[in-house]
Amino acid sequence: MTEFTHLDDDGRVRMVEVGEKDQTKREAVAEAVVVMSQATTEALFGGTLPKGDALASVRLAGIMAAKRTPDLIPLCHPIAITGVDVEVERTEAGARILATVRTTGRTGVEMEAMTAASVAALTLYDMVKGVERGVEVSAVRLLRKDGGKSGRWER
Repeated sequence: MTEFTHLDDDGRVRMVEVGEKDQTKREAVAEAVVVMSQATTEALFGGTLPKGDALASVRLAGIMAAKRTPDLIPLCHPIAITGVDVEVERTEAGARILATVRTTGRTGVEMEAMTAASVAALTLYDMVKGVERGVEVSAVRLLRKDGGKSGRWER
């Protein structure tokens, strides 16, 4: 990349013009890793946390966050999201959140997927902090994006 797309010729911040881009199917997948003790992991996936059904709350928070991304990230285009899936997988270290966001549009959904994964992870922390304060949210990152002129990218 030789230029910053969010800066005009005078170096001022601007929103990128996407009106001339082709509408294509686009998808992005992001993850967030939440590290916690084995006991907290058992309570989370066993449904015995004091705050109730944490997994449902985490999934719902991720979906809601994807929809609100342009309100949170400056210069992010509001786009018509056609689908959001948020999954929470048990791992040896705790949990892995996978957020998949889809649209048919002129710009990608990478920021929506990463926002969904981030907020879902923060919600998971909120749901378990009463039983373990040392939980760690880490590795929020894009795993894959499809669509648009640049096609597929995969970590």
